[in-house]
Amino acid sequence: MSSKSYKSLSDDIWKNRVDKINSEVFTLTYGSIVAQLCRDFTYAEVNTQLEKMGYNIGLRLVEEFFAKTGLGRCTSFKDTSEVISKIGFKMFLNITPTVTNWSGDGKQFSLILDDNPLTDFVELPEDNNAANELWYSNVLCGVLRGCLEMVQLDCDVYFVSDVLRGDPITEMRLKLNKFLKDEVPAGEE
Repeated sequence: MSSKSYKSLSDDIWKNRVDKINSEVFTLTYGSIVAQLCRDFTYAEVNTQLEKMGYNIGLRLVEEFFAKTGLGRCTSFKDTSEVISKIGFKMFLNITPTVTNWSGDGKQFSLILDDNPLTDFVELPEDNNAANELWYSNVLCGVLRGCLEMVQLDCDVYFVSDVLRGDPITEMRLKLNKFLKDEVPAGEE
C-alpha cells in the first residue's frame, strides 16, 4: 500500500468508523491519572507504571485496529512505521507523526509528534526532577510496544525528547529487537 493510500484509509476510518470522545475530557482524565501516580510514586516509577498501563492497552487495541482497518500483516519494518504513523495514530489520536531518523540497518526509526493531545493544558511540576525524569506521555510507548508484540515484533519504544521538558521537539524512538515466532497457544494444536 502506498503512503497516499494509508492517508486516505486513515481519514476514512477517523471520519466514519471510530467512536470519538471529547478530547478535553480525555486529556484531563489522563492528566489526573498522571498526577495521582506522581503523588504515589517517584518519577522513575511513574514512567514504569505509565508504560505498563500502555502496554496492557496496546495488547487489546491491536484487535480493534485490525477489525476497523482490515489490513493484513506488514511486509517490512518500514511498512510497519508507515502504518503506525499514518493509520494507528490517526485512528486513535487524530494526529500523524512524522517517521524519520532511520538507522542504517533499518531496525530503528523515530516518530516526531508535532502535536501531542495528551499534553494539552499540562505543565510539569516545578521541581527539576520532573523535567529531568518524568516522561509524561510514556503511556504511548507502552501502547506501541504492546501492539507491536501482538504482531510478533519485539521492540523497544522510548522517548528521546519532549517539549514538556523544554526540548524543541517531541520524539519517540522505536527499535526492532527481533521478530517473534508465531506460536500456537498450548492445548490448541
